[in-house]
Amino acid sequence: MKVYTKKGDSGTTQLIGGTRVPKSSIRIEAYGTIDELNSYIGLIRDQEINQEYKNQLIEIQDRLFTIGSSLASDPEKSGMKIPDLLEADIEFLEISIDKMDMELPPMKFFVLPGGHTIVSYCHIARCICRRSERIVVALKETEYVNEMVFKYINRLSDYLFVLSRKLAMDLKAIEQPWRPRM
Repeated sequence: MKVYTKKGDSGTTQLIGGTRVPKSSIRIEAYGTIDELNSYIGLIRDQEINQEYKNQLIEIQDRLFTIGSSLASDPEKSGMKIPDLLEADIEFLEISIDKMDMELPPMKFFVLPGGHTIVSYCHIARCICRRSERIVVALKETEYVNEMVFKYINRLSDYLFVLSRKLAMDLKAIEQPWRPRM
């Protein structure tokens, strides 16, 4: 099987189910942004971090493929069985967040992204996650989107923020408080 089909040379692509849509479609933007997020999470996973976090990130990447499959499916024509998000997937994120948060000092201020390259990667991934959430919400205004996708993406951005703080602590990086100029 060849990687290229030449079918997209005219600026369209095919959804699961066979429908061809413009590559500028908001549905394509939605799952393309999820793919971008997944790639950044892979970058975080490739760093020298605790194996527990790497395992969590692999699980998250798998769920992002699930979300991508859901978003790449024509909700009216796809008869193909695709994986589902479960409430347990949301709980996995919440348990992971709570475990890390128990070890962190309470937040007393907003922090500026940065302090260590790995921490910055987490903040970039968090921002991409929030962008994907905005795009998926916009998609929902005109087409069907599984409600679990919203919940998962929203919780994932929280996870990535807490992971950035936990990695900052583990790496002994300084969390730079934001002190608004008044």
